[in-house]
Amino acid sequence: MAARIVTVYIDYKSPYAYLAKDPAWELEREFEVRLDWLPYTLNIPEFLGTVEGRNAHQWRRVRYSYMDARRLANRRGLSLRGPQKIFDSSTAAIGMLYAQRHGVLREYNDLVFERFWKRALDIEDREAIRAVLLESGAPASDFFDFLDADGRLAHERICRQAEEIGVFGVPTFVVEGEIFWGGDRLWMVREKLATPPPAR
Repeated sequence: MAARIVTVYIDYKSPYAYLAKDPAWELEREFEVRLDWLPYTLNIPEFLGTVEGRNAHQWRRVRYSYMDARRLANRRGLSLRGPQKIFDSSTAAIGMLYAQRHGVLREYNDLVFERFWKRALDIEDREAIRAVLLESGAPASDFFDFLDADGRLAHERICRQAEEIGVFGVPTFVVEGEIFWGGDRLWMVREKLATPPPAR
């Protein structure tokens, strides 16, 4: 019987997606599943405002979110330094699609997440992302062409399709059409996977 698929939507600029990465991989160890990692690039100003235009309520949400994420990261010995600006993470997201094509997704994911949250990687810098791909084991010779053409189109299509099924944030897990938002819902994903899939 083919493994069940758990689709995982992430964005490298989300601290909660970073914190959910390793626990998500545990699903493959615990269940007969395959994780399908896809980018969902957040438009931060849409729901948290621009840095210059945030109201008091939005600033309270932002400050709490980073404090909460840092508290969770500290419990696991992870570094989590808040970004100094609102990043466009689409270049790193397209790098993820490229890494998948070359079988080095996990290596790439680990490096990008860890370095970004240590403020050691500019995820908007195409040269820096290409260097991470090379370090991960991808050839990267045609990455820039992929980034500017097929990869950009694929990224836009994936994000659009995610919204069509109801995705609005990250990390989001989708199992047989059912959506679970947030790393704190992994227990629900496990509960879902512990039950047999619906008969076809």
